[in-house]
Amino acid sequence: MNEFAHLIDHTNLRPDAIRSEIIKLCEESIEYGFATACVNPANLPLAVSVLNGNKPKPCTVIGFPLGSISVEMKFAEARFLTHQGAEELDMVLNIGALKEGEINIIEREIREVVKAADENCVKVILETCLLTDKEKVLACNLAKDNGADFVKTSTGFSSSGATTEDIAIMRKTVGKDIGVKASGGIKTLKDARLMINAGANRIGTSSGVNIVS
Repeated sequence: MNEFAHLIDHTNLRPDAIRSEIIKLCEESIEYGFATACVNPANLPLAVSVLNGNKPKPCTVIGFPLGSISVEMKFAEARFLTHQGAEELDMVLNIGALKEGEINIIEREIREVVKAADENCVKVILETCLLTDKEKVLACNLAKDNGADFVKTSTGFSSSGATTEDIAIMRKTVGKDIGVKASGGIKTLKDARLMINAGANRIGTSSGVNIVS
């Protein structure tokens, strides 16, 4: 097994993904020993069925890809998907609220999704390309202080993805307390090594097989 396989969330969040592609994603996740298979909510039941208790965990997304839904909706989505078998949840924070300084909204949504997840892993997606360095630090601290297990760079659907500079800021801010996931534009083993060396301990990518091969 490749040394990085257990750090990879093998991902297909394309809106046009079809059933056979989700099945392939999950089968590859089992074959290569990836950490999770990450799919859109509509594909979660299929992923749970194919993974069928194997080591890779079913992972899905909350408030994706914009983060611009209410705290109540994020809670409801997280609770429903947890009951459908999700074992890891990647939540997009409310970026506009963060920029407005509405800290109470960010705190509430993280706490509510963590509560809805029933002790399963929650990752908070910052969408770093839309934030200043000061906002990245603030978002990391809010995630850490309100029970998240990881902070994550990007959805992969905005203007750019992960950078080593952002990973370094995130790791410096959260210390060893929680995980840092690099996601967005990571396609090669070299890309993955750079992110891990910068401080990431999880990689989100649709190129997992290419990386470990």
